[in-house]
Amino acid sequence: MRKIQMVDLQGQYAKIKESVNNSIEQVLDTSAYINGPLVHEFQADLEKYLEVKHVIPCANGTDALQIAMMGLGLEQGDEVITADFTFAATVEVIALLKLTPVLVDVDAETYNIDIEALKKAITPKTKAIVPVHLFGQVANMDAIMEIAKEHNLFVIEDNAQAIGADYTFKDGTKKKAGTIGNVGTTSFFPSKNLGCYGDGGAIFTNDDALAHTIRGIVNHGMYTRYYHDVVGVNSRLDSIQAGVLQAKLPLLDSYCGARRNAARFYNNAFANNPNIIAPTTKSNATDSCGQICDVCDCHVFHQYTLQITNGKRDALHKHLLAEGIPNAIYYPVALHAQKAYKDTRYKESDFPVTNELIKTVISLPMHTELETDQLEFITNTINNFIN
Repeated sequence: MRKIQMVDLQGQYAKIKESVNNSIEQVLDTSAYINGPLVHEFQADLEKYLEVKHVIPCANGTDALQIAMMGLGLEQGDEVITADFTFAATVEVIALLKLTPVLVDVDAETYNIDIEALKKAITPKTKAIVPVHLFGQVANMDAIMEIAKEHNLFVIEDNAQAIGADYTFKDGTKKKAGTIGNVGTTSFFPSKNLGCYGDGGAIFTNDDALAHTIRGIVNHGMYTRYYHDVVGVNSRLDSIQAGVLQAKLPLLDSYCGARRNAARFYNNAFANNPNIIAPTTKSNATDSCGQICDVCDCHVFHQYTLQITNGKRDALHKHLLAEGIPNAIYYPVALHAQKAYKDTRYKESDFPVTNELIKTVISLPMHTELETDQLEFITNTINNFIN
């Protein structure tokens, strides 16, 4: 059995080495390192894949969130609602722009923003909602878009973990994650389902005016060189990273399929263990598959995250490491409890699901190169320890 990796980028690279190397060599030969032809080609290819009018590449996923909020013209003190159980980048940019973050609890099944908690959090100062499509599963966008329409709110999709996922609406129509709200953002961090070999990110929108504003913001506020029309930042995807992403984009659906297959293996292996809650797919409030099915692609398993319900999560974490099985706890501390984001507005009773998840979740190896013998070893080790 090969050594188990949390993310096997070397194994993935070996299969696309020629294509990636050709792209990198093209950049080196032309010396078009910033905004070169490959950046524009990748942008066009991603627009076609997502069926979205505008993709604006940028330097990383955190920048993408910040620039999206800048583009919408949010002002100091405006309230932005997002999930308590996620990576800090989502709330970090809200605070950096001197907006007011409002954290709410998450759904116990999907770990995405809880719709009832979201409704209760809306005030006259609320201007935007940031649903996070956590671990690769799309949030309940039917409900979120209805709420946003009712209260005249912007929707900024944090799609850093779910690129490639489809959301199936109640009427049966589908859209790619990140293209549903006013604006969507993603990260191309190397471990993502579509990852480059450094930092990278992108912003998506179907709004022509917003896209124009954002294109200025990412480039120091310039549309014409040395003429600064808006306050901007320096956030550009470099050509080498675009070349890597262009080589990987045609394989994204197969990458997501491989992750779903690994997740299906995990779920089958844990199905009869009463101390494990395995992830399921759930498109919207009325459509719960109860399994990882072939017809629903609302979950692309950026992470495969279990709940260990018998109090042995921390012991399992250590045991797996001792057995040579990498694993991680995403996330060990809720955002509302982080020193940087504590606020007297929050009560522990507001976050029952999040407070339970931080004690029970554990994420297992998840990538495109997992082999059957590795999956068998991982699942047998877990079941034997938990039982």
